[in-house]
Amino acid sequence: MFSVRRLVSLLAPLLALAGCSANKPPAAPPKPLFTPPPSLATPAPPAPASPVMLGIDVLEAEAFATVKGKRLGLLTHPAGVNRRGERTSDVLRRAPGVKLVALFAVEHGINNEFAAGKNYLDYTDPRTGLPVRSLYDGKSRKPTKAQLKDLDALVIDLQDIGTRSYTFISALKLALIACFENGVECIVLDRPNPLGGLKADGPPMDANQMSYVGAWRVPYVHGLTMGELARMAKEAPETPGQYGVPEAARAKGKLTVVPMRGWTRAMRWSETGLAWIATSPLVQDFEAVKGYPMTGLGCELGGFSHGVGNQHAFRGVSHAIVKLDALEKELRALPLPGVRVSRISVPNARTGRPGTGLYLEIADYDAWRPTELNFWLMKLACRLEPKNPFATATAADRSLFLHLMGSTAFFNDLVAKGRNVDVAAWLARWREQARIYQEQSKRYWIYR
Repeated sequence: MFSVRRLVSLLAPLLALAGCSANKPPAAPPKPLFTPPPSLATPAPPAPASPVMLGIDVLEAEAFATVKGKRLGLLTHPAGVNRRGERTSDVLRRAPGVKLVALFAVEHGINNEFAAGKNYLDYTDPRTGLPVRSLYDGKSRKPTKAQLKDLDALVIDLQDIGTRSYTFISALKLALIACFENGVECIVLDRPNPLGGLKADGPPMDANQMSYVGAWRVPYVHGLTMGELARMAKEAPETPGQYGVPEAARAKGKLTVVPMRGWTRAMRWSETGLAWIATSPLVQDFEAVKGYPMTGLGCELGGFSHGVGNQHAFRGVSHAIVKLDALEKELRALPLPGVRVSRISVPNARTGRPGTGLYLEIADYDAWRPTELNFWLMKLACRLEPKNPFATATAADRSLFLHLMGSTAFFNDLVAKGRNVDVAAWLARWREQARIYQEQSKRYWIYR
């Protein structure tokens, strides 16, 4: 997963509050304009019974007919649970007539036991006693023939957050390719896109920039569920390459999607009645899910950072050299439909002193365009900082940024024009491309 300063890891530490590192405590902050959502340290209240049946719930309701009599592998993580909060691995282990042979794990391991970005080898899961086959061993992110050889089917139950660079959709795609190439059925247990299924936003992915943080040629906010993405991978021809599904494999591959019941495209996560389980260290709640596509790219190069102290990941914003008052004025002047910039006060985790930060409030979800703030932040960085940070980026930083953001043409324009780049024109172009994409992607929709 990516995060500010280290988008691949999603574990970059958040910077201290603006003004909180001074020798003297800051002056009493102004009264916040609104009460922000609880901090990450505050436990969420128990969720009510959900009207949404997840793929695993439907599978169980249908007496496991799709998987009965098959030797299964399960690609999952701690957020892979049914609507009662039980892990999918536990549900399958007790299912009659089902043999769960092995677990497959991506970044952080099967129980979040590994630090972000840390490679690990195969191991035994202490919870279940099952072997865990690593897809994060530093060699390949794709299941190998040896890892699949004793399976009839690989079941995938991963919770995505609706944004292209969040790598669970990349893990899905590589698993699909491996299954198709090795004659193993791929069974996707579908889950909600927490942003809903009606938003598609941001730049598409250049074919030559595809990577594990950008394995799909879709807008940055893609508007599909995992099951719908799987259908796209099975049915839509692609550009050849490491992250394209080979035509021969596509033709012979077997894909089964177990759809949800009760979920509609207009549903955001907060309307599903499901409890959010952290999908990675900085995505602890739905507020971070919404913030991830809004600030992550804009905080990758240059002096911008996300968060307010160690709270409100991806929802707060600060700058290394720009004072809070000046930054607030700049942000309030931006054309950001549905977004309000609010001042909030939170205690600094290091000093215990009160500190102030800027919080991005989504005041009108329907009007909100998730990615646009990023590109205004990039333009601001060129204007507010002594040097254009995109023109001076190292080759490694430039490469990672392009893999994440996706558009070489925009990056080159940003390098050449800096503070004068026409962000509004690029955003308009991407909105039109996203509109066309969403119309074309309807053929893969499972839900309306």
